Amino acid sequence: MIKKKSFFNKFILSLVVILFLSSAITASFFYSRIYQSNVSLDYQKEVFIYIPTGASFEDVLQQLTEKGIIISSSSFRWISEKKRYIKNIKSGRYLIQDGMNNNELVNLLRSGRQTPVNVVFNNIRTKEEFAGKISNQIELDSLQIIEAMLDTTFLKPLGLDAFTVSSLFIPNTYEFYWNTPITSFLSRMVAEHHHFWNDSRQVKAKRLNLTKEEVVTLASIVEKETLQKSEQPVVAGLYLNRLKKGMKLQSDPTVIFAIGDFSIRRVLKKDLKYDSPYNTYKNKGLPIGPISLPSIQAIDAVLNYQKHEYLFMCAKEDFSGYHNFAKSVRQHNLNAAKYRKALNNKNIKR
Repeated sequence: MIKKKSFFNKFILSLVVILFLSSAITASFFYSRIYQSNVSLDYQKEVFIYIPTGASFEDVLQQLTEKGIIISSSSFRWISEKKRYIKNIKSGRYLIQDGMNNNELVNLLRSGRQTPVNVVFNNIRTKEEFAGKISNQIELDSLQIIEAMLDTTFLKPLGLDAFTVSSLFIPNTYEFYWNTPITSFLSRMVAEHHHFWNDSRQVKAKRLNLTKEEVVTLASIVEKETLQKSEQPVVAGLYLNRLKKGMKLQSDPTVIFAIGDFSIRRVLKKDLKYDSPYNTYKNKGLPIGPISLPSIQAIDAVLNYQKHEYLFMCAKEDFSGYHNFAKSVRQHNLNAAKYRKALNNKNIKR
C-alpha cells in the first residue's frame, strides 16, 4: 500500500514538473515572439520606412525583410495576425528604432503614428520643377500635382490662372505627413499664402498699385537679375521706375525664361525678338506670370523698394554678381560696353 502511494506521489510530481516545463516553454515561446527584440539595424540607431497608400501587409513585410530591418518575419507575421494589423495597414513614414520588439513595431505601424517630413522648396523656376521637388519629398506624384494646380475648379476661386498659379507658393520649410493627399497639400499652401499676405504687405502692394500676383512676378524678375540680396531693393526700385514711365522692362531673365534654356549666360540680339508673353523686350509691363518662385526676401524687396532715379542696369564687368546702375542711356551704354568686353575676354558667347 505504501509503495503504491509512493508511486502515485512520484507520478503527480512528474506530471506537475512536465506541466510546469511545458508552461515555461510555452510562455518563453510567446514572450520571445512578442517582447524579444526583432529589429536589428546593424550600425544604425534608426531608419525610416515608407508605406505607400493602398499597400498590403505583404508589401510591408517585403520592405521590412528586404531592407534587413527585422530578424524574424514569421514572428512579425504571427503578432500582426494576433493584433489584426494584417487587415489594418496605414500608409505613411515611420521611424523604426534599433532593438524594437514585435509588439512595439506592430503597435507603431497599426497606430499610424507617423514622423512628419520637412518639405522644403526654393530656387525653383517652373511649375514642373516645383511638382518634381515636392514629389521627391512626399508621396504625391508630380503629374498629380501639376494636374491639380492647373485645375480650373482650384484656380478660379483664388483668382488665379495657369500663368499666375506659381505666385501661390511661398518658398519656405513646411511640415507635412508623407502621405498627405493632394487636396490637403494645396489647402495648406493656400492657407500659408493667406498668412504670408498679411495686412501690412497688402497695404504696401496697393501703394505700388500692384496686385499680389504682380508683386510676386516682379520679385521673380528682381531675384533672377541679381545674386546679391543687398541689391534687390535697388533693382526693384529701378523696375518700378520703368513701369511708372511706361518703359519696357527689358529684363534678360524674362527672355531666358521664355526660351526655356536656363544655361544661357549671354543673351544675344536675336533672343530679344523671341515671341513670348514673357519677353519684356517685346512687351510692355510685367510678364503674364512669375518666371520663378521668388524668395520671401525678394518679395519684401519689392514691397520695400529703394527710391532712386535709376532706369538702367548692367552686370559689373568683374562678374561679382553686382551691377552698375545708370540714370541715362549714355551712361548705361558705357557700362554695357565694359561688360561686353569682359564677356569677350572670357570667351563667353552664349
